[in-house]
Amino acid sequence: MFAYYEVNPDLVQSIKHQVAIERLPPGASATEILKLQNSLLPSDYGDKIMPHFMVTKIPAGLVGLIVSAILSAAMSTISSGMNASATVFSVDIYKRYFKPNVTEKQNLSMLHIATVGFGLLGMIAGIAMIGVKSILDVWWELSGIFAAGMLGLFLLGIVSKQTKNHEAIMATIIGIVVIIWMTFSSLLPAEYEAFRNPLHKNMIIVVGTLTIFLVGIFLTKLKKQN
Repeated sequence: MFAYYEVNPDLVQSIKHQVAIERLPPGASATEILKLQNSLLPSDYGDKIMPHFMVTKIPAGLVGLIVSAILSAAMSTISSGMNASATVFSVDIYKRYFKPNVTEKQNLSMLHIATVGFGLLGMIAGIAMIGVKSILDVWWELSGIFAAGMLGLFLLGIVSKQTKNHEAIMATIIGIVVIIWMTFSSLLPAEYEAFRNPLHKNMIIVVGTLTIFLVGIFLTKLKKQN
């Protein structure tokens, strides 16, 4: 598709024109539309390339096959995530803290309820994503926020066998503070520009992971010396 649209730039212009119309308020003049259209970046309209190609260039029967393939891939990924989340909630939270003597039947019922609950949360998150600039950018940002802490903690546990709970908890807390700062510092007013995160948001997962890992190693060595 990249090669096809590079050879046929007029098709890209029609997509950019559509995006410009969607972003401008109703009744915008042709000059305003053209001005915004010429200022769009590939990240502004890249998500629309594949749907445009499917609708305009692929026969109707093949479009159905492509849509079904996309849906099946999405369903397999979503279902495994829902099942894993429900299992973690049931085993590590519900069974450990709320009902240790849960029976197999009650545990299965809780798994069903938790799966439905996580499915509803996923639907709400999907609805909240409607209208975002780029799903991929949001995915990387959310991955950096949530995955950095887990990755750093797992890496610390695997590499440093001498690290105990106290050092791991302190390192995780410091890492979470760094992740929160890197995520939300861009919202600071202009007078606090010096405190903003100078790195790209995709670096959150890298810096967050390294912070937890290195702080954990440092605290472990410090405790060992003392």
